[in-house]
Formats: sequence, structure tokens, C-alpha cells
Amino acid sequence: MKFDLNEDQGLLKTSTRELLESESPITESRVVMEDNPDGFSKKLHQQLGELGYLGIVQSEEGGGMGAIAFAAVLSEMGRVAFPGPYLEQALAIRALEAAGATRWNEAAASGEKVVVIARSENPTNSDDDSVSCQFAEGKVTGTKVFVPFGAQADALLVTTAQGLALVQRPGSGWNATLLSTLDHSQRFCNIEFNDAAELVADAGEAIVILEEAAQLGSLGAAALMLGCMESALESSIKYTSERIAFGVPIGSFQGLQHRAADMLIKTESTRSAVFRAAWAVENGEADAGYLVSVAKSWAGPSGRFVCGQSIQLHGGVGYTWEYDCHLWFKRIKTLEQFHGSTRAHTENALASSPHL
Repeated sequence: MKFDLNEDQGLLKTSTRELLESESPITESRVVMEDNPDGFSKKLHQQLGELGYLGIVQSEEGGGMGAIAFAAVLSEMGRVAFPGPYLEQALAIRALEAAGATRWNEAAASGEKVVVIARSENPTNSDDDSVSCQFAEGKVTGTKVFVPFGAQADALLVTTAQGLALVQRPGSGWNATLLSTLDHSQRFCNIEFNDAAELVADAGEAIVILEEAAQLGSLGAAALMLGCMESALESSIKYTSERIAFGVPIGSFQGLQHRAADMLIKTESTRSAVFRAAWAVENGEADAGYLVSVAKSWAGPSGRFVCGQSIQLHGGVGYTWEYDCHLWFKRIKTLEQFHGSTRAHTENALASSPHL
């Protein structure tokens, strides 16, 4: 089956690339991730809201554009190692819509407020969804770890034993511990809660909302990795076409051509897996969960291979800060561990495969 984006999706992908090339090329991404303590441009974040990007996975009635458009946009963001909480906020906006938290949904979708989901509690296992945080008497207590852009958030959707709670930033700020990251375009922190909150979804409703968010998060992470792979491959081809050794471009050496061919195969197979999964999610296919796990579990190791080979093809300079290879490699390594690790998705794909 040949899959291609429809006219609207293709236009969205093209306009997203043009927007990012203009407002956030990888040179600008470097400046933001290196010099901005927040880790993203609030002005550009709000611009994405005004243009409708933040609400992309809302329902059609809420202005959403579907899972395929979501994957197309995130693959473009991966190409420039786009810094910031775009993926995390898109998931939170979908959860807010599903929970009926209209005021915060609108504020987040417009880019006026930053809202993310605080879910993890186990610092040694990002796949552990066990919950010990509590909601009682209008207050959330407990600790969440690896909260993405939590220190910068205006509100957090916190998973508790009683359901999903919305916690607004206290006047004194979050009780947050900032964490060092391999990926300079990301910000994580641990947050200790003892704060006023509103329960927006009970335990039963929260399970459904969070399962949907987790599936979309895994799809989005795989699409981001696809974009990283595309740029790593293109950068490698450009470099090996220009780098001269023994009087000829090194790209003419058969051994390097074999590496580039392997990189292309990994990239294109990831593209197939990502958009097949996106189509299944958008159309409510029964095997959507299986296909998302296939895409995420394949994109991680494939992305690590492609971006690792990109460093090798750049030779000694591939390891230097000035070249971009490490940006894509670090993003891949981070995304492998979150939104379901490679191991967790591989196990889920094997357990749910209709072919075994």
C-alpha cells in the first residue's frame, strides 16, 4: 500500500518546515538551548498557539487536525531539534479537553499558559506508572520525577490515586529540583507537592485519558526521532560530498556509501512505521496500539544507529560541539527512554502482535 499525505496535511508539513526554517533553524535552536534557562522561546511558543499547532490533537470539534498531521509536524520539529515543551503541552491540551477543563484548555491551546502532565514517580524506571501521590481536601501531596519543563509550567496535570488533578503554580513557585540532562534542548525536574488542586477527572476517567495521552506521546516521540534521522542523514550526505580526501569527495568511497545506504534504509523504514501508526490512530483501528509500539520501538534503535553513523561519517569533527550531529543523537537517546522505553514498546508489540 502506498501512503502519502493528503493535500491539507502536505500543506501543513510544508508550512511547518518554512516556519521553523524562518523562526527556529537549528542555529537558533542552539542559542535557545544553550543560553535560555527556560529551554524554549516563550514568544515562539505563543506563536505556535496562535497558529493552532498546540491544539493539533484535540478533537475535530476543538480544532484538532488528527494524528497524521501531528506526526507530520513533529517530524519537522525533529529536523531542527526543536527545543521546548511542544509535545508535552499538546498531550496536556488533549487531556484537558477530555477532562472538560475548558478554561485551562483554552489558555494552553492559545499558548498563553504552559501546562504539562506530571506522571512519573519512579526515578529508576520511566515505564513504572504506579501512583502514590494523593488528592485529598482540595490538595495534592507527593512527589513526581522527570517532569518535562515542570519548573517553567503555569499548571500541571498530576496523576494521583484519586484521579487527575490540576495544580496551578503556587505564588512562591514550584518546590522543584532541576535535573541535569544529556539533551540540552530538554528541561526536567522533580517536584514535591503540597499544593491546592482541583480534581478534573476521577480515577476511572483518568485511566482512559492517560492511555490516550500515552499513545499519542509515543507516536509523537517516534515522529520526532524520524525528523532527527532525516537531518542527520542529510547532514552526512552533504559533508561527505564536500570533504575531500586523496583528491576526491569521501562520499565516493564504497565503504561510506554502504553506511549511508544503511542509514537511508533505517530512516525510510521508520517513516513507514510512524505514518502507518498515525493512520491507524486517526482512523481508530483496533491494532493502533500495536502499531504505535512497533513505531516507537523501531525508531529508537534506528535513530541511534543513524545519528551515531552520522557522527562517524563526519570523522573527528563529528564529536565537536560546533557540528550538529550530537544534537540529534542526544535527542534520540532522551526520547528512547520516555513515552514508553524501547524495551517496554518491544514487549508490548510482541504481546499484542496479530501475527504471532
